[in-house]
Amino acid sequence: MDIGIRKATPNDLDAMLGLITELAVFEKEPDAVKISVQELQEAGFGQNPMYTCFVAEVKNEVVGMALVYLRFSTWVGKTVHLEDLIVKESMRGEGIGYLLYAEVMKFAIEQKVKRVNWMVLGWNKGAIKFYERTGANVLEDWWQVEMDEEGMQNFVKNL
Repeated sequence: MDIGIRKATPNDLDAMLGLITELAVFEKEPDAVKISVQELQEAGFGQNPMYTCFVAEVKNEVVGMALVYLRFSTWVGKTVHLEDLIVKESMRGEGIGYLLYAEVMKFAIEQKVKRVNWMVLGWNKGAIKFYERTGANVLEDWWQVEMDEEGMQNFVKNL
């Protein structure tokens, strides 16, 4: 199978949104995707891009993606955050995820960062084993914390 990895272009936005939606279904959050193609366009391809996305293609079809962005750690400095690594369900097990993951690591080295970080669901044992096999440390003592838009509004309103 001939798999091509390249940086995403605005022409890939529909396919990217489709993959994001497929990931949400896989993660048992089918109604969680609120972003639009227009928002992906503005955030990734506007004047100040907020992310870089790599896509995997097979026979001119986008079948996977890895979306990353730069962030800053007070402990180590400049880092890359891997927001999502997604491969179409029908294409899993073909090495596409590995190629996207490798592209992210090459990008991180090019960016001269000290660390790449990401999150993985605790029940996604296949992904955890994959990451561990590559030398990544899965931190079990750290918990993700987030506040949604309604929570932010309620918090600020009650200050």
